[in-house]
Amino acid sequence: MSVPEIRTIHSKEELQTAFAIRYRVFVEEQGVPASEELDEHEDKSRHFLVLEEGVPVATARWRLTSEGVKLERFAVLPEHRNRGIGAQLLQAVLDDVRRQHPDKKIYLHAQLPARRLYERAGFVPEGDIFDECGILHIKMHWKGE
Repeated sequence: MSVPEIRTIHSKEELQTAFAIRYRVFVEEQGVPASEELDEHEDKSRHFLVLEEGVPVATARWRLTSEGVKLERFAVLPEHRNRGIGAQLLQAVLDDVRRQHPDKKIYLHAQLPARRLYERAGFVPEGDIFDECGILHIKMHWKGE
């Protein structure tokens, strides 16, 4: 198995590829309404794309909010899961945020099945479980390694 290439998105074509991955995971697989998947934050977010042997397999983004930096839209295509891609992507996104905003709070809304992935990276739960687009989530913030 090759080491995935994780890069920031710099072109409209790459962004459309990321949107296609998100659509497949969130809309087709998880049943999120298509109207909820793309939002008003796309242009203000920093997007990432993961390639395995040149094939796009995962994506994520982060953006500044009034609370700090929110990590969002982590999506790995089903046939590429359980091979460490999500963890590598999460680490790359965290490294990028920490370089650019070392003093800001880093947080996310974790789908419950992905909670352990985020805990292994240093995130801790904050508050109660809540529903977002019909999927149970918990807010988590980064405490560090």
